[in-house]
Parts: sequence; structure tokens; C-alpha cells
Amino acid sequence: MNGQAFQTPVEYLKGVGATRADVLKKELGLFNFEDLLNYFPYKHIDRTRFYKIKDINPELPHVQIIARLINKEILGEKHTKRLIAHVQDDTGTLELAWFQGIRWIEKNLIPGKAYILFGKPGFFNGKAQMSHPEIELYSPEILQRKGNLTLQPAYNSTEKLKQFSLDSKGIQKLTAVLLEQYAKDIHENLPLYLINQFKLMGRAAAYRNIHFPEDANKLNEARCRLKFEELFFLQLKLLKTKLLRIEKFKGNIFGTVGNYFNEFYHHKLPFELTTPQKRVLKEIRLDTQRGVQMNRLLQGDVGSGKTVVALMSMLIAIDNGFQTCIMAPTEILANQHYQTIKNLVGDDFIEFALLTGSTTKKERKVIHEKLENGQLKILIGTHALIEDKVQYKNLGFVVIDEQHRFGVEQRSKLWQKNNIPPHVLVMTATPIPRTLAMTLYGDLDISIIDELPAGRKPIKTLHFYEPSRLRVFGFMKEEIAKGRQIYIVYPLIKESEKLDLKNLMDGFEVISKEFPLPDYKISVVYGKIPAADKEFEMQRFVKGETQIMVATTVIEVGVNVPNASVMIIENAERFGLSQLHQLRGRVGRGAEQSYCILMSGNKLSNDGRIRLNTMVKTNNGFEIAEIDMQLRGPGNIEGTQQSGLLDLKVADLTTDQDLLAQARKCVENIFDKDPQLILPENQILNNTLQLKNAGLTWDKIS
Repeated sequence: MNGQAFQTPVEYLKGVGATRADVLKKELGLFNFEDLLNYFPYKHIDRTRFYKIKDINPELPHVQIIARLINKEILGEKHTKRLIAHVQDDTGTLELAWFQGIRWIEKNLIPGKAYILFGKPGFFNGKAQMSHPEIELYSPEILQRKGNLTLQPAYNSTEKLKQFSLDSKGIQKLTAVLLEQYAKDIHENLPLYLINQFKLMGRAAAYRNIHFPEDANKLNEARCRLKFEELFFLQLKLLKTKLLRIEKFKGNIFGTVGNYFNEFYHHKLPFELTTPQKRVLKEIRLDTQRGVQMNRLLQGDVGSGKTVVALMSMLIAIDNGFQTCIMAPTEILANQHYQTIKNLVGDDFIEFALLTGSTTKKERKVIHEKLENGQLKILIGTHALIEDKVQYKNLGFVVIDEQHRFGVEQRSKLWQKNNIPPHVLVMTATPIPRTLAMTLYGDLDISIIDELPAGRKPIKTLHFYEPSRLRVFGFMKEEIAKGRQIYIVYPLIKESEKLDLKNLMDGFEVISKEFPLPDYKISVVYGKIPAADKEFEMQRFVKGETQIMVATTVIEVGVNVPNASVMIIENAERFGLSQLHQLRGRVGRGAEQSYCILMSGNKLSNDGRIRLNTMVKTNNGFEIAEIDMQLRGPGNIEGTQQSGLLDLKVADLTTDQDLLAQARKCVENIFDKDPQLILPENQILNNTLQLKNAGLTWDKIS
């Protein structure tokens, strides 16, 4: 596009003006011509077909008919006033109704004349009706005009916009004016060889046809072109960033595997590593020998053994004379990592410490001193790790857990703790669909642990409705009699007037009556209780002093009790799929058979039913993540809203997975042959990237 033309403020487009421009900016974020051009229709309405009145049925989203006006009449007074008219074709009669703009419409309706009518059909007492139809006078010549014989664009609008005649039709008119005047300024931004290779429509033609398609085929071609372009440039930017980082950030070389690693592997590791764990360790080992800063994402389901892989990687760093750290988003999770590492290495193997908001001033002083003199080899903690006061002697390896909870700035502060940036391993127990990982973490190398440790039995998941409550209580008593422990999780703490949910306090009362003292003991944990009380209750449960923990989702991550064999989730239909899967992962950590029981009301929405059925059907986190993305859309998966990468205008990660993979592969091939984009045929791509990195848009290419 011509940069200057499309950066013109939207008020200067014919038909807009200052007042309408103001509302377009506030309601839709449309500031200039380019914004308007990239405001795509959410659907196209087929105006190529005409129905007969007898063929109308209420299932149709809209119909278009040609019929003659028989009569018209204004009924009611003041607030109840309405205009009723009847039209007729050779198959029947249709009633029309208007409740607004009555005088103007009535004045323009002429009995005896034929009209083209378009709208949503309805039925009352068996008779066909249509409220507020679009209406225009019929003549044989009008059918030659494209207006009624095309796929017409439908744009999202708002009530505020409609007050300024900027409903879908109003936005359509503005877009038509824009294309009519400036389509010639839409220039190509892909090399000719790519356009030919993928048989893509030209860019200007794609913009015309996505708004005003000549036919259904042309619309599909336009969508394909613009989707490919969007995904291609996204991957181009991500992979270029990765190449630049490899050039810019040299990494410490971990040349040896020494005493710490070998001692742990041969004498302390209490179980055999799974094949995926070994594979990931090998990938990390290769990364840390290349002299380039490692940036690797480690995905693995809850309980898959990511912490052991992280620990063994840190031991390699320590064998090479470096310090290491693990940063977690919550104290609970940081504590869990600390306990896991303590259980694995013991007290006298290596110097490690925990640093969180709860660490005392006296303890902090000791930690700071040992960090600075190099005595402390592993530091585990929360955001406290990135405080300016925390100085390392030689930080070489950083592990960031559940990294989507941290901002980019927070993560980069850890990088700056050493002259040569440390190697970075990012971990997540939230399985991410392949397409989302390719987009969110496209500049990272990705490793996956897709197998649970040996001896772990798959968790059995069951769905019960409220009438089965007594049966569930009976099952709980059986499990407790075997010496097992149970979680019960509630979605809310206080009653909500809007949602008929069981809240934690009511639940605790019911459970206390069903499981009374002294035979049973119960812990209660929720977000608002003081940290010390929360830790006390958690520890009672961890030590086995209580058999039941009643909690909110505060236990979603960070509680590791191998003896807990039952997870009961109340009002399970109110939870998202990824949250249900995370909660289920709190059990199944020992050798005994574990269970996840989903309790719900009798009335379930379609999405709620799909979520619960999915949980019952599969334990595979990646399969669950794919279904979750289909239900919620990629922008609503935890942590993705802040990415900024998911502001896709036309592509959809849930449906365009193949196209994304194709675009990714294409970019990889280009960088393999021309990493600097200096070949003449790639000059157009280089120009685009430079403009993008300068904060300009893809479309400012003249």
C-alpha cells in the first residue's frame, strides 16, 4: 500500500467527517484508512438467491424476495406506534413490521408497487412475518446492479455506532468509497516467486474480494491470500528475531558433564528416566555446547517430570562453574520446587536456598552473601529473584516455570544478572496446542515430555450429577478407610446472586456434617486467608494430619501430595478445560489408582457438556488443549492475551493450522538460503521487516 495514502486519518474519507471519525475511533479503534481497510466482514450474506413466500421458514437466517405491496397502516399511539404492511407474490402473503423511522418509511411505501425485500423471517400464529426489512423499489434493471446479486459483507457494529448510521450497511458504504478511491495504492508485499508457488491472488484483488467478492470462489481465494500473508509475516518476524538473538547473544559453553551430574544420575536419582526425559536432556546438552544462548520451551503434562529434567540441566551448569536459579509465579509453586529438589538431592549434596516474599530479613542477608561469593549454587524463588539486591557471582542457567504468568520485562531482568546472558529453560504444565506454541513461542526451540513416569496409573475421571451425591460420599469414605486423602475444589468463596453455585463455606459445612470429628479431619484453604494460615493448613494435609482438603483453585498448581487419590471438582461445568486438567493433575502422583470426580448440575450448556465429556474421555493434555482452543479461541487461553501476537485480523489458529505450518516451513526455507534477506527477490520482505521493526505497519510499502 502507499504509506501516505493509507495513513490518512479516517475523518478525511468522504462520508465520515469529525463526528463519525470520533465514534469509529472510540468504538472500533479505526483511526486511519488502513484500519478501515483491515476491518474485515465477519460473514457474507448471500444476496444471489430470491425466495418465494411459500418457501420461507423460521430456520433461515435471512431471505430475499420480490413482492408487491398490497396495503400499509400505522397502528397504536405514541410509544406503541408501529407500521404494518402486507406484500404478496404468486405463492402467498407476507406481513412486514417497523417500530422505528415509521413516518419516513410509510411515506416511501407505494401500494401496488413491487419491492425487493431482505431480512430475517419469523412466524406468528403460523403466518410469515418480517421486522425492519431492507426494502428498495424493484425494476428489471436493478437486478443488473451488483447490490442484490452478490455476497454482501456483514460488519460488526455497536449500538453507539448505529446512532450515527454506522451499522453494517454504513460501514460497508465507507469501505466501498475507500476501495473505489484507493485500491490502486494497494501494492504487493510478497515476492513473485511466493505468489506463483502458492498460487495466491494478488494483494489488491484480495482486499477487494474479501470486502466485495465477485463470487464464492473469489472470496475463498481472497481469504486464503490474506490469511497466508498474515501468518507468513508473523513467522518471518519471529524467526528473524530468533536469528538476531543467536547472532547477538553468545552463550556460555558447558563443555563437561562432571561430578554433580554423574553422582546424582548414578546414585541419587530414585527412578529410571523416561525416553522423552532423556531426549530433552540431550537437546539441552547440545544447546549449551554451541556457544549461543539457549532459549528452550519445555512442555509437559502435570507430573511428567519436568522438574527433574530442570535439576539435571542445572547440575551440568554447576559442573561447569556456574550458578543456577528457578523462578516460579507463586510461593506455593516455589515451595514445591524447593521440596522436590530437597527430596531428590538431600541436605549435604549441594548448596541451595529458597527466596520468596516470606523469607526473613536475616535469611535474605545470608542468601545474598552466599550468592555473591558463589557458594550458593541453586536459588529457587518467586519475583524476589529479580530484585536489584539479588546479585549472582556467575549465573549461567535460568529456569522459568509457568512463564506466561511473567511479563517480558520481568524475564529479561534475569538475563541481565550476568555479563553473558544465562541459558534459559522455560517450563509450562499447561499443554499448548501446536499452532499456538508456533505462534506464541515461535522464536523458542520447543521440547515436549509426552510420557508419564513408570508406575503411574492413568487417573480415572467420572462425571456425576447432583442426585448422585450420597454415592460420592460413600466412595470418599471407602478411600479414606484405605488411608488415602481427598481434595474438594469449589469455584467460588461467597455466594453469587447470578450463579447458582455451591460456595466453599456452604460446602465446608456439608462436608463437616457428613465427615464429623474425631473420625475425620478437614483442612480449608482459599485465596484470602493469610499466607501463614494457608501454609499451616497445607502442611497439615501434606503430613497426613487431615484427610480432606476443601479449597478453591488456589491449589491448581503447587501442591504435591502422593497420598491424595481423589480430586472432587464441584460445579465442574463452570471451569475451563485447562483448569480442570490442572486440578486433575493434583492427584495420580503416587502408585495407587487415583480418581477425578466432576460434579455438576443437571442443566449443562453445550460447551459445558463437551468440556466434561472431554475430561472423562482423555488424560492427554495436548488433546485437551486443542479442544479448549476450539471452544474458547486462541486469545482466551491462559496467558495468551498479553502476547500481542494473537491480534490476527483474518487468520484463525483453530481452523488455519495447516496454513500456519505451511507459512512456517516457507519462512524456514527462505532463511536457510538467505538468512539476511539480501537476495534481490527477497528485498521486498526485508523492507517490510524493517518497517515493522520501526513500529510501522506491513502496509506502508510503496
